[in-house]
Amino acid sequence: MGEERTLIVTTREGETHKLAALDGWRVMEIIRDHGLPIKAECGGAAACATCHVYVDPAWLPKLAPPNEEEEDRLDEAFEVMGNSRLSCQILMRPDLDGLPVTLAPGSEP
Repeated sequence: MGEERTLIVTTREGETHKLAALDGWRVMEIIRDHGLPIKAECGGAAACATCHVYVDPAWLPKLAPPNEEEEDRLDEAFEVMGNSRLSCQILMRPDLDGLPVTLAPGSEP
């Protein structure tokens, strides 16, 4: 862990925030630690879908596909789309510098 990256987060109200993000941190943790409204009830264990985000479709090929556990949780989420992911399952790394995500319905408290 170490290098600082940027995560771009858009809230449901359309406000865009550029957040400092360290390699190895979960996208969910970065959003939460910067004080943006995200439920993240299970704390990153992929046991709920309250950290649901929409990933910019152009960035999806850079992410590993969701595992079965993540897909099962997404089945419980609101308004799931083809670019839906659980932010607790995305770890920041060099090639994700500038990753844009949008908070999905049900992710905000």
